[in-house]
Amino acid sequence: MNKLVSKDLVVGLPSIKYNDGKVCDACARGKQVRNSFKLKNYVSTTRPLEMLHMNLCGPMRVISRGGKRYVRVIVDDYSHFTWTLFLASKDETFEKFMFSLKELKID
Repeated sequence: MNKLVSKDLVVGLPSIKYNDGKVCDACARGKQVRNSFKLKNYVSTTRPLEMLHMNLCGPMRVISRGGKRYVRVIVDDYSHFTWTLFLASKDETFEKFMFSLKELKID
């Protein structure tokens, strides 16, 4: 800000000296960094498929040979087994997930 004031680069900017050390409240909140979650040294689930972590990515810029633009990743918390599903559109997500559950015979 001091450079803008000294070189008169902004019209209407008051000619006061800005303190470099002070940060406004909104800027301070915007620059806050949250601490990472602590690592767990134990598995909180007791059997496979008790807890699943899922993520949907896309749309990808490059379409696959099969015409898919989205990727759905499912990770089992107990075994860390990973399934990767490729989808043409987002609305296929639930249908493919239900098909996966039926394939695994989970109710």
